[in-house]
Amino acid sequence: MISDFILTAAEETPVAGIIISITEMMFFGYLATRITKRLKLPNVTAYIVTGILLGPYCLHTVPDQVIAGMDFLSDIALAFIAFSTGEFFRLETLKKNGIRVVIITVMEAVLASVLVFAAVYWGLGISFPFSIVLAALAAATAPASTMMTIRQTGAKGDFVDTLLQVVALDDVVGLVEYSIAISVAMAFLSGNHGIQVTDIVKPIALNLGILLLGGAFGVLLYLFMMRKHSTDNRLIIVLSLLFGFCGICALLDVSPLLGCMSFGMVYINISDDSKLFRQINYFMPPILLLFFVRSGLAFNLSALTDNKSMIGGTSLLTLGILYFLFRILGKYLGAFLGCQMTGKSKEVRNYLGLALVPQAGVAIGLAMLGARTLGGQMGEALKTVILASSVLYELIGPACAKASLYLSHSYSTNLDEIVEINELKETGEPKTAAELLIERVQAIQNEMKERGDFASLNEEAFDEAAAEHYQAFRGSTAGPLSGRRS
Repeated sequence: MISDFILTAAEETPVAGIIISITEMMFFGYLATRITKRLKLPNVTAYIVTGILLGPYCLHTVPDQVIAGMDFLSDIALAFIAFSTGEFFRLETLKKNGIRVVIITVMEAVLASVLVFAAVYWGLGISFPFSIVLAALAAATAPASTMMTIRQTGAKGDFVDTLLQVVALDDVVGLVEYSIAISVAMAFLSGNHGIQVTDIVKPIALNLGILLLGGAFGVLLYLFMMRKHSTDNRLIIVLSLLFGFCGICALLDVSPLLGCMSFGMVYINISDDSKLFRQINYFMPPILLLFFVRSGLAFNLSALTDNKSMIGGTSLLTLGILYFLFRILGKYLGAFLGCQMTGKSKEVRNYLGLALVPQAGVAIGLAMLGARTLGGQMGEALKTVILASSVLYELIGPACAKASLYLSHSYSTNLDEIVEINELKETGEPKTAAELLIERVQAIQNEMKERGDFASLNEEAFDEAAAEHYQAFRGSTAGPLSGRRS
């Protein structure tokens, strides 16, 4: 069998095993997206399912030592995700939005965690350390599915603006919750059954230090970028700093997420260099593919129903279903109450929670870190529950996001409602039916052209880099380049 051949090759030649494993992870991950694309599902679903199929609990074509050796991918993936998220934290946007978005975000994130904790700890009687960490992970939201749906529908308005701002801040709240929860959980597991003030203050202080360090790295990146560099060297500089920051965080055994957000936020605010973020975003897909496939490789499908994998006398399947349902309930109620407190419109209040259902990247990354920290059966259970629920969330997430956009009247399938036409001339006279028809057709054509223009800004940045390399190549064959950037 193919799996036997790959495993044998990996044992005899470890380097060949690693290369073959990475090849099949990327190739079959890509093939799986051809199926999910037809089903209008996000790529992350394809990647996780691919990992499950290639993993030790199904086809077992990826050696165990390769899976264990790729544990660092969660830190790297979180760093990329967080740095890119930092672009959305421009000071002018934060000042404009004020405290209302913060209130909504805190309400939906915290209430989701509270309901999950109540269901798991008091409802099922699961241990306190496991319950508090799982509850903290409920706060995180995956923005990719929602943003994809917004782009596809061309949705606009206050609902969309509020949604994007909440999603951007959501993972910050989730990380703070996780940092406190994992510290408290480890204090309990070490035998200290009383919550000390230091159990809460220490992780907050540590993350505050990482936040400041990330800001310092943002300033350092700006100083490097003050001198003009070629596109490839700009990418090398930012990647080296990102990887270095990740290494420091790993050394301190803390998530790089908050620090990398600060890294990106400080840089965009002092440089206004959006092009660098587009180049990073175009570089990210292979890294994220490997991360999600690797997450699927670690997913023990049989553990959901295996009695040996039960935690606190409860099967992981039951635990996963409760987590899935109570997180959705908490997100919806929290967003509803937050919008009501801040005076948001009925459309935003009633449907914002539906768009916050998806969960994948940050939650999976934190679950991997949590599993590594907790260890043993508890760590495996945490990883299994989050991965299983993430697949379900990504299956229903796009549908929920599209429904929320439609119900909130953020977009319409009626062409007459897509554009607004002034029925009066500048003189105040009413326009004729022919004039109105011509203007409406032209406006609809322009709008549909705008919606159909899916040429990615990330791809444009990549194309610019390719053109620059081509010019450099031509210059090197003709002679020394005058004024070439370093």
